[in-house]
Amino acid sequence: MTEAQLAGTEQLLERVVSKEEAKEAIKTLLRYIGEDTGREGLLDTPRRVIESYKEFFAGYEQNPNEILSTTFKEVGNYDEVVLLKDITFTSHCEHHMVPFIGVAHVAYIPRNKVVGISKLARLVDAFARRLQIQERMTVDIAQTIADVLDPKGVAVIIKAKHQCMTTRGVGKPNSDTVTSCMRGLFREDSKSRAELMQLLA
Repeated sequence: MTEAQLAGTEQLLERVVSKEEAKEAIKTLLRYIGEDTGREGLLDTPRRVIESYKEFFAGYEQNPNEILSTTFKEVGNYDEVVLLKDITFTSHCEHHMVPFIGVAHVAYIPRNKVVGISKLARLVDAFARRLQIQERMTVDIAQTIADVLDPKGVAVIIKAKHQCMTTRGVGKPNSDTVTSCMRGLFREDSKSRAELMQLLA
């Protein structure tokens, strides 16, 4: 994640509104769709929504670079592919604020240090739990790994279903969106890329 992106996240956190302001905003949206905010089933909905938003968008409170900050150099000269497959995630489209749900595959070829594999899953979540587009999320995950670990190669492949497309608009429920970002050996060396594809098959 670049310094500009980190600065943007910090600025966003400084602009946090109060819970009461957030609840009033939810009430306004409920009235906009024609609901009665005073009926029993909706009395506590604004509170529930803003509590769920804290979970959905927890990534704004995380520094992705720090997630990867603890590394290990005693790796027994390991210099082959490290791959974490099928990392499930839920994110929200920044255009319609509806979920897109999928899996991420994250791989890298270490140069002289590795990171705990759970940190790769945490990194995916840190970017997923924000308003996103899948293309940017893919690049940001790969770039963060490249910046912090300085690997020989890094690859991120994401496959997801977007509810802005499956439940509205063109209404294509079986469509998947696949994005990828390859850096270093995975981009430049056909054998490394082929090995990755074989491991993913």
